[in-house]
Amino acid sequence: MLRACRSWPLPIVLVLLLGACGQPPWNNPYPASQSGENILYGAFTERPKHLDPVRSYSANEYAFIAQIYEPPLQYHFLKRPYELVPLTAQALPEVRYLDAKGEPLPADADPERIAISEYLIEIAPGIQYQPHPAFAQDAAGAYRYHQLDAKALARLKTLDDLPETGTRELIAEDYVYQIKRLATPWLHSPIAGLMGEHILGFQALRERIEAAAPEPVNGARLFFDLRQVAFEGAEVIDRYRYRVRLEGRYPQFLYWLAMPFFAPMPWEAEALYGQPGMRQRNLTLDWYPVGTGPFMLSENNPNLRMVLERNPNFHGERYPSEGMPEDHAAGRLADAGKPLPFIDQAIYSLEGESIPYWNKFLQGFYDSSGVSSDAFDQAIQFDTGGEAELTDEMRAQGITLVTAVQTTIWYMGFNMLDPLLGGDSESARLLRQAISIAVDFEEYISIFANGRGVEGQGPIPPGIFGHREGEAGINPVVFDWRDGRAVRKPVEEARALLADAGYPNGRDPHTGRPLTLYYEAMDAGPDGRARLNWIRKQFAKLGIELVVRATDYNRFQEKMREGTGQVFMWGWNADYPDPENLFFLLYGPNRKVDGGENAANYRNPAFDALFERMKNMDDGPERQAVIDEMTAILRHDAPWSFGFYPKSFSLHHQWLDNVQPNLMANNTLKYRRLDPALREELRERWNPPVLWPLGALLLVLVVGAVPALIVARRRERGRAL
Repeated sequence: MLRACRSWPLPIVLVLLLGACGQPPWNNPYPASQSGENILYGAFTERPKHLDPVRSYSANEYAFIAQIYEPPLQYHFLKRPYELVPLTAQALPEVRYLDAKGEPLPADADPERIAISEYLIEIAPGIQYQPHPAFAQDAAGAYRYHQLDAKALARLKTLDDLPETGTRELIAEDYVYQIKRLATPWLHSPIAGLMGEHILGFQALRERIEAAAPEPVNGARLFFDLRQVAFEGAEVIDRYRYRVRLEGRYPQFLYWLAMPFFAPMPWEAEALYGQPGMRQRNLTLDWYPVGTGPFMLSENNPNLRMVLERNPNFHGERYPSEGMPEDHAAGRLADAGKPLPFIDQAIYSLEGESIPYWNKFLQGFYDSSGVSSDAFDQAIQFDTGGEAELTDEMRAQGITLVTAVQTTIWYMGFNMLDPLLGGDSESARLLRQAISIAVDFEEYISIFANGRGVEGQGPIPPGIFGHREGEAGINPVVFDWRDGRAVRKPVEEARALLADAGYPNGRDPHTGRPLTLYYEAMDAGPDGRARLNWIRKQFAKLGIELVVRATDYNRFQEKMREGTGQVFMWGWNADYPDPENLFFLLYGPNRKVDGGENAANYRNPAFDALFERMKNMDDGPERQAVIDEMTAILRHDAPWSFGFYPKSFSLHHQWLDNVQPNLMANNTLKYRRLDPALREELRERWNPPVLWPLGALLLVLVVGAVPALIVARRRERGRAL
């Protein structure tokens, strides 16, 4: 073709090339075959490491596996506070309490009398797994790919090399099988330790599996059928019912039943992937998950693209018909009762840098985006009341802003084992209170988080039972209530507390020198140095000299475990929406030096007694009263300066609907709805072809060709003469 084109005039060649470029937008990164399709486009910035629900415990991994796997429960998409509802279960589990003799107890029995809690879970019949080679059978009913020979294994590169697929019904045994996987030592589930404290016989099961399983072959574990191992903590009753038995009372277990850890796992998947040589080819659950959810992973190329597509065997689900009053006004109930999911496919591309991600979002090639620091001023402005809103440029594009206070707290902790700053002496307590007033987290949020946060008043973030709003919720040790808002007390009050603590003007009375404290830092780089300088200035308000001991995160954690730090910053993201998951961070027996998560090593017998009472209570006025009492103790003792609750900002194009932040649910892709026609129209409008460079190139080529044409013409005339 190129040879034929050489005899054509240059302008004609250019016209043909331009025509071959297709319809605008020419810079569309997606193939023309996807134009107008019901496909959601997004990006990921960090490759997922684990897609096996027994090991996965990261948000970037849950973005994929929560769309594929279905635990028995889920969070209602719209209701707040967060509410558990059935997913594959027929209803919320029935709970029965037994005493030490195995006799039933009433629901309101004293927790001290409860020896066993039994959770009966019944799943809906007729739910099918996605098509998968693990279920493929031949005419005789034998599994096609469970006993591959060496020759067949040598030909395998991806799961697509096993072309036959099958399915089967979800049964109760699949859920019990997964719970046994949590106890399997070589799978290293991150919640194995916690479940060992609650699920009956969990540790003994772990030991039985270790003893019964065959030894690894060439360093790899081959398939070991966990169905043959008896387990009193999780038992199959019949095809659709199973029972989980816990030691004592642990009402928070219901929340775990909404996490992928407790999603079903068919034994056939482990049988397929557990053959020799499969792991070396990345043919594992970490690469190829198997679920019953609305989507399945059709492409796993974490260095380029991850693709979820509609599961053809999905059992069906309906968009919720109930929500909060504001959901009606916002149109989030317009799809009530319609079948899910709304989209056919979701394509996520790897974006290692924030600027290309942001530019592609503005061009309409991604449907949603976060707001990075680099793009913040372009996207967000604050009104006179300090509320975030979109800039005129963003509003002109029809982009919407969705914000939510996260169920997370960042706090400044004080090591209560430290001889100077810790303990329950009046001097140490006043010192901690003074620092809590002086460290202005509102300023921190403004400088380092672009205003994306809310000052903390206690350990419980908004959206979790026990959090109080308004004047009833302020920390009176640190804040005053003025003009309808919490206002930090003036630094003069902090200095007065410091003087009462025995350090007038921040000076050590024994040496006459400024009081010196040590801050354990895990910050690195320019941003980290700026934060550390800011923290020094906060302590300097009181005349305190702060010495920063910067280290990497591993060394920081080691110091916390050893209890050798003094002042530090740390955070916690709630695993489930219950105050127990925040208050346990300050429970005495859970001290960090004893192997727990109480990094401040705080211990107060009155607080601990209230915690033990509160954790087993149902939500209601009585529990709220206990929570208020616990919070008051913490504010008085000040083992933490409560820092702030981060606020998430996300942007969405006008063609994407049903966008509602749910900080507990991870399986929200099924609710998203698109208008692909509007997206195509706006993409073309926002990405018009830029033709002048081609015109300039054509002009340069023409002008450059003129001398050659003149020379060629002279030669022709010369030969003619």
